[in-house]
Formats: sequence, C-alpha cells, structure tokens
Amino acid sequence: MFTGLIEEIGEITAIEPQTEAMRITVRGPKVVSDASHGDSIQVSGVCLTVIEQTDSSFTADVMAQTLKMSTLGGLEVGSRVNLERAARVDTRLGGHIVQGHVDGVATLVSVTPGEHWRVLRFALDRELAALLVDKGSVTVSGVSLTVSEISGPGEAEQWFEVSLIPETLTATTLGALAPGDEVNIETDIIARHVSRMLAFTNNSAAAAASTDTTTEGNRS
Repeated sequence: MFTGLIEEIGEITAIEPQTEAMRITVRGPKVVSDASHGDSIQVSGVCLTVIEQTDSSFTADVMAQTLKMSTLGGLEVGSRVNLERAARVDTRLGGHIVQGHVDGVATLVSVTPGEHWRVLRFALDRELAALLVDKGSVTVSGVSLTVSEISGPGEAEQWFEVSLIPETLTATTLGALAPGDEVNIETDIIARHVSRMLAFTNNSAAAAASTDTTTEGNRS
C-alpha cells in the first residue's frame, strides 16, 4: 500500500526484454536505502517487487498484464520515473490510499500555466471517467492528486483536470509532461468497490424482473 507522495525521481538504467514480460533496473538511492528482497516499490504508479538490489538501484520484473495496462512498456534506458516505498503502518497518510494497481492510461491534452500552479487536462476512457469525481482523489503516474475539474457524463470526450503546485512540478515527473504524453491512472479504491457492488445490484434487479415477467407469462 502507498500514499501517492513521491519520495524521489528514479532513472531506468537497464531493460531486459523477456517473453511477454520484461525486467527493469531502476536507480533510486533513497527507496533502496532500506529495501530488501521481496519488498514493494511503486514505479510511476505501478507496484513492483524487488528481486535484486544494490546500494543505489533495484531490479524488478514487469508482467504482461502490467505492460498492457500501463505505460511501463514504453520505458527506455534513461527514462525518469516516480518512486515511492510501501507505506509503514505508522506513516502519516498525506495523500490517499494507493494500491499501485493501475486501471489504465490517460493522455495529456493540454497544459494551462498559472501564476503559482499549472493545470493539466487528461483525456481518458469513459469507463475510467465514471470512477472519478470532482474534488476526489486520483493517482497520476503514482502521484496522489485532487481532481480539480471533470467532464460531464454527457460529453462525448471524457477528461479530468488536476492543478499542480510548484513542489509537485519539481519533485515528480509530472512537471516535464507535454501534450500527447501518456500517464498511468489509478482511480480511488472506494469508487471501484461501489461500482462493482452497483453492477451486481443492477444485474440482480434485472434477473428478478426477468423472472417476474416469465412467471406472469406462464400464468396467463
């Protein structure tokens, strides 16, 4: 479990393609300072398991499902990534509950500069947009952020905006994004649970209605 508060910006130092997978080595002295084999480290929003480490880097395997759901498949040697160690039970939850389980990818469509902030607008699939709410939490490439504005349900193109303060722009990779860049998105876990429960409720109601109709038909 993570909080979405990035500890340092790491760098990909090696990539080893494998069958439907790949192995990456990431330079991140801070996050490996107390890391052990099997520990979890969040890499731009994706929870990965340490399989090897040195004093300044760690190596992790990235499976096919992760490559499909995230931007990690597009990494190159030299790519910069956001890093965060798993939260401890005595950690202050400064962000929100982040699992490191990416729901999909969003695309940056515009950047609007302000005097003390920068507004980023991302386009995303309607399925993911349904799990976001104005002033709710969203994880963008591992960074815990608040949705500052969001498209209406009836709009053809779905989008959301986040407002980034100078600290976020400099302490994470988000400050270097340009329109067209893709980011990993993790929606709020509570929204996902509610969506799942509603799906079952709606299916149960539809099944009950179908049974009632069949019963009435048999009686007639």
